[in-house]
Amino acid sequence: MRPIGLLAAAVMSGLSSAALAAEESKGMPQLDFGNVLTKSQVVWLALIFFVLYLLLSKWALPKVGTVLEKRASTIAGDLQAAQTAKTAADAAVAELTAKTRAAQSGAQAEIAGAVEAAKAAATAQAATLNARLDAQLAEAEQRIAAARAAAMGALRQVAGETAAVVVTRLTGVHASQPSVDAAVGAALAARGLA
Repeated sequence: MRPIGLLAAAVMSGLSSAALAAEESKGMPQLDFGNVLTKSQVVWLALIFFVLYLLLSKWALPKVGTVLEKRASTIAGDLQAAQTAKTAADAAVAELTAKTRAAQSGAQAEIAGAVEAAKAAATAQAATLNARLDAQLAEAEQRIAAARAAAMGALRQVAGETAAVVVTRLTGVHASQPSVDAAVGAALAARGLA
């Protein structure tokens, strides 16, 4: 059995080699345009592509184009609105900055005015106080002068009486009032009290 099996295998391999060579010479069956089925498939393929082309170019692509144009116009509108809002925000910031600076300069002017008013009020109050103190000082000086004059008058009287008593006790003689007054006046004048 073994030789027969080998012979059968050789014949089969020879046949398959011959069939394989014949098939290779024909080429691919999909590209065999001699076959009627292949031609009809190519015609149907072309017809389907043409119909798809017409559907896409006349119906689907215009809708896609409309959507893209609408999206582009929406984006452009949004960008324009954003630019307008940014311009308005920049203007508002500039206005706020200007108003803040004006308020600060106004506040500084009010502070300077208040300081000047306080200085003027303090100067007026100081002048009033100085005038009152000057009046009180003049009045006090007058009272001191009156008190000094009274004290000097009393001092002259006490000195005269004391001198008369001392002279009487020391000498035993009563001193005359005009001579005691003259001696007390000379003594006070010598000390700068008269």
